[in-house]
Amino acid sequence: MPAEIDHALLEPGEKRLQDYRPDKGRYWRDHGIMAVGLMALAGGGLWAIGSPYPAIGSLGAILAVAVRALYLAPETLALRWVLTDRRVILPGGQRSIMLLELQTARPLLGDVQLVTRSGDKHLMKHLPNADGVVSRILEARDRRAKRRD
Repeated sequence: MPAEIDHALLEPGEKRLQDYRPDKGRYWRDHGIMAVGLMALAGGGLWAIGSPYPAIGSLGAILAVAVRALYLAPETLALRWVLTDRRVILPGGQRSIMLLELQTARPLLGDVQLVTRSGDKHLMKHLPNADGVVSRILEARDRRAKRRD
């Protein structure tokens, strides 16, 4: 998103604390792990049913994950989440989570899962430091709650 659009996302008096973007290395590492897991699952499944071609199934699984990763990379790596002193603005800027509505922020397989009090779940994917992101978001939420008291 261009910088001039970014300022339009903020409400009057709202302060941007941090921007979060997916990490390219993390994106490819996650897909590599997925490819290896699916390779083993496909090969093992074909071997278990007595197929003479478990290696072909394994290769197919790797190729499928690779094509998926290449296809989704430009879109996924362009995502951005913005933490402000009031909310987390989700990619695209059309939706956000108010910090006081945030019930839980937790690492989930290296990503960050945000859960609201109403049960909505959002995933911040392929971040380089999920624990640091969780700490920063919870710190901003707690600071916001203290200001409201």
